[in-house]
Amino acid sequence: MNIKIRNLILLYLLCLLTATATAQKPVNFTVQQRQTSPTELEVVFTGRINAGWHVYSTNLGSGGPTSAALKTETLEGLQPVGGLRAIGREIENHDPVFDMKVRFFENMVQFIQKFQITAPVYHVKGFLRYGACNDHECMPPTRVEFDYTGKGTPEKAAATAEKAKEEPQTTEKEENKKDTVTTSINDLVTVGDTLAADTTVMDAGSDLWTPVIEELKAFDKGEDATHSSWFYIFIMGFVGGLLALFTPCVWPIIPMTVSFFLKRSENKRRGIRDAITYGISIIVIYLTLGILVAGLFGPETLNGLATNAVFNIFFFLLLIVFACSFFGWFELTLPSKWTNSVDSKANKTTGLLSIFLMAFTLALVSFSCTAPIVGLLLVQTVSSANLGAPIIGMLGFAIALALPFTLFALFPAWLKQAPKSGAWMNIIKVTLGFIELAFALKFFSVADLAYGWGLLDREVFLSLWIAIFLLLGLYLIGVYKFPSDMPNTASTPPLTGEAGRGLPKPMPVVCILMGLASIAFSIYMVPGLWGAPCKAVSAFAPPMSTQDFNLYHQEVTARYTDYEEGMAAAAREGKPVLLDFTGFGCVNCRKMEAAVWTDPAVAEHLKNDYILISLYVDDKRPLATPIEVNDNGEKRTLRTVGDKWAYLEQYKFGHLTQPFYVAVNPQGKPLTKAYSYDEDISKYLEFLEEGLSN
Repeated sequence: MNIKIRNLILLYLLCLLTATATAQKPVNFTVQQRQTSPTELEVVFTGRINAGWHVYSTNLGSGGPTSAALKTETLEGLQPVGGLRAIGREIENHDPVFDMKVRFFENMVQFIQKFQITAPVYHVKGFLRYGACNDHECMPPTRVEFDYTGKGTPEKAAATAEKAKEEPQTTEKEENKKDTVTTSINDLVTVGDTLAADTTVMDAGSDLWTPVIEELKAFDKGEDATHSSWFYIFIMGFVGGLLALFTPCVWPIIPMTVSFFLKRSENKRRGIRDAITYGISIIVIYLTLGILVAGLFGPETLNGLATNAVFNIFFFLLLIVFACSFFGWFELTLPSKWTNSVDSKANKTTGLLSIFLMAFTLALVSFSCTAPIVGLLLVQTVSSANLGAPIIGMLGFAIALALPFTLFALFPAWLKQAPKSGAWMNIIKVTLGFIELAFALKFFSVADLAYGWGLLDREVFLSLWIAIFLLLGLYLIGVYKFPSDMPNTASTPPLTGEAGRGLPKPMPVVCILMGLASIAFSIYMVPGLWGAPCKAVSAFAPPMSTQDFNLYHQEVTARYTDYEEGMAAAAREGKPVLLDFTGFGCVNCRKMEAAVWTDPAVAEHLKNDYILISLYVDDKRPLATPIEVNDNGEKRTLRTVGDKWAYLEQYKFGHLTQPFYVAVNPQGKPLTKAYSYDEDISKYLEFLEEGLSN
């Protein structure tokens, strides 16, 4: 009997404990009013959440769990400022029950609603409604009620109310924008002051410009996109060197030079050594040229040259001259006494110096063919604003140019199998002339965009490229010829047809195939005149925003091109920000926009989940007031919009090249590691989603 009574007592106690545990609320909220100024009031809800439970965030959308929301039943003498703001460690996960992404808080959360006091006495009454769940069950939508009255400073409150009456037309959106605290660099830099690199105390809102270089490095796991861009530059230089090999100024010299080294030496081993030394000398000569270009300009100067109108117009005219030279209009040559002087010194000297001078003679003799290619390569690398780019590019060019001399010296039998000099070399020259002409337009476009002239919009650019590559295709299939292609009548009379006209020699099959490809490329660009993306040329063509007639509306464009304005919008909407440091003359930026941003998943994130802010570091529009800053101990004046954004990128994020993407919160703090040029869509999606989850 005693045992039964004891069991009943234990059972009763167990039920009592279970009921007590069940009755205990898993979430407990406290509410208080907080008057932050005579004209501002905040109602603050602080929630403590039991382990295993979570409270859902604001604005989750329909069809999901209960979002946190504020409802007011009485509102007198107050005006809401913005929406309900959540503070805490927000977590985002996919909920299989609702089959959607949900955002929630664990352990603790604060919801804050800000009001503006518009009367000497105010009264606000209402409730916070929220939802909470654990892994097995959910609470019903729960209310936290509040009822507050109070007083503001009569004079200031009355002034605020009077001001509100004077501006009845102000919309809620404009009011939110007006009350959002933002500080531009113009506000930070006052008369007589400078924005120093070691500034630690600034005015309210200046966190937007606070450096976050160390925080950004903390996200970085040691990955460096610079190496991939340098590899691209090296390959570009190497291809340029290969093209230079097959020009009339270089190819005929190869067998003569290799034979000279092999014959003048007492043994084959020494001849091979001399030929290898000759190749190394070529590398040293052209590499020195790249080092000189890099040494004359710092990274900031290179970035400025990339979009400077004078230099871009100069590059444009220079490439036009190179193209005309390749077409056979005239020949670029250095003074003959330079070549004769170096050649005579090479004959008088012996040893390594003699071989080096012979390599220098090659550089001078082949100038008419290599100068346009080297010039285009250096112009491209300088426009990348990368200090090491000219060096890496010229290294690739020199290796490709020197490689045949070494290989043919090691394997002389290959000389017999090498193609003989002929008309095919002139075809390569003319083809390069068309390519130089197309690239020239790109540099004019950069200056046109940076200064807003509007002379070369996307339709005009594409029309010119269509014409250029159509003419190139017709040339390659033999429809017409240049004077330099016609055979010498004194030695090889032209073929005659029934009408007695001279007929050009039929084009090789390879040329015809390349010509068809060029014509097809022209046809491919035609839809671009009506707004088609034309991803293959997007890196060079002006952006879609310059298109006057556009039937394509799937492109992604930034909502804001001003840092402070975009960050204020992010604060209002409670969204993260994607800062896109770009440039009108940035080729890789256009590639990313065409190849990556147009992906549906990426576009969805950029349009709906982020506030996208594109900051053009080469925007030449003048600032309303020049800004003086302290840049690493030196005073510097920011005069253009592009100067301001370039300084922001360098000062806040410790970076200078473009494209450069940073995901930040509305306070300007990084959410994940930065992202540079990489057209891998899966990596870019991972970068965006990691920023959202953080």
